Amino acid sequence: MQISVAWHLIARVFLPFAAGYYLSYLFRTINALISGRLISDTGIDTADLGLLTSVYFLAFAAAQIPIGILLDRFGPRRVQSALLLVAAAGAGLFAMSAELVSLLISRAMIGLGVAAAFTAGLKSIVLWFPRERVALMNGYMIMLGSLGAVTATAPAEHLLAWMGWRLLFEILAAATAATAVLICVAVPERAIIPSTASIPATLGSVFGDRRFWRIAPLSATCVGSAWSLQGLWASPWLTDVEGLDRASLVGQLFIMSIALCGGAWLFGTTVHCIRRRGVGAEAILAVVAVLFIAAELALTLRVPLPSIVPWSVVAIVGAATVVSFAAIADYFPPELAGRANGALNVLHFGWAFLAQYGTGLILEQCFTEDGHRAILAYQVAFGLNVAVQIAALVWFALPWLRYFTRWISSSTLFTPVNLSDVVEPVSLYEQMIVLMPADGDAEW
Repeated sequence: MQISVAWHLIARVFLPFAAGYYLSYLFRTINALISGRLISDTGIDTADLGLLTSVYFLAFAAAQIPIGILLDRFGPRRVQSALLLVAAAGAGLFAMSAELVSLLISRAMIGLGVAAAFTAGLKSIVLWFPRERVALMNGYMIMLGSLGAVTATAPAEHLLAWMGWRLLFEILAAATAATAVLICVAVPERAIIPSTASIPATLGSVFGDRRFWRIAPLSATCVGSAWSLQGLWASPWLTDVEGLDRASLVGQLFIMSIALCGGAWLFGTTVHCIRRRGVGAEAILAVVAVLFIAAELALTLRVPLPSIVPWSVVAIVGAATVVSFAAIADYFPPELAGRANGALNVLHFGWAFLAQYGTGLILEQCFTEDGHRAILAYQVAFGLNVAVQIAALVWFALPWLRYFTRWISSSTLFTPVNLSDVVEPVSLYEQMIVLMPADGDAEW
């Protein structure tokens, strides 16, 4: 792309959608900071807090499939600007709510209103930017959007001390409405030219693709758990288990949000670079999953490390959607981008809801000691997450195991093997999928 054209696209396409995603991340993580005030001001308990915060993910997940279809049909500009108005109304209602039911409705409206924030941004990148730069631009999108998580720490703490959480949400409502207008006015329309691929542009093409079902469970359980932890449960863990005071807590949440931003940039740059060397994004996702599981085990087993180390890994994994969506972009043509991204996001946010709400239920069953939850409650809740992630990792690795088993059995100890003859530099993962038997094969 020419430099002038690139900056024109960044100003009129990329930045407006990044602003919407920034607000989405801010709404997603703000409850970790205001949880104490919500409990004291509204009288809700820990389980109610988990439900209240996680209903955002439930509404978000429920909307992904319809939103994916709408994005493919009407384009990201109209869908995103309309939904952000719903989020603005939800934020305004949240600021006025005084009981759990009203808080739940308004929080669900916020989740629904920002449900297209990321997928609309991804769709606009697919439509307007060259294919080889999609992963890099996705990384920048998440990096800028995750500044919302940064804002929801130390900056928001200063604002809360000055104005309270209700006035803060009124300001967020106005900012969200302004962003909706900006996207509607500034972003141009782009006609979608159907590809020559033989894949029909239907949702069934996404859910019927075996590659999708190999990557989706691992991505969902890792990314969704990371969102659940950073968006709510990191704060009580650091208070109850690590014994941090308010200032130290806000400082550590701030560092975690910075790590999230850095992780988005790192993932986008890494995927962009390794693709030039013929390595697929799936390999990065496997490494990320292993590191994430190790970080969670370090927390639950109380490994003698500074708590910021495993918690920073948790935060970074929240940006691993860059990797997942880069892989998805290779599987499907542009006219299916909205449906494919929406289908994957259903699992991301669906698991985030289950993990966040389920953790609240487990913690509520345990008695407090001097106002703090017992570490055993956190270990049980976090341990269940880890068990599911390990199962998803094993499922994801099955094609690798089958591939290398066949490769070893077809080679001999005395015959040198030229790996370039075995693996083409396009995508190792795609070749392993080819070796998988057809659906319903009893041998598999």
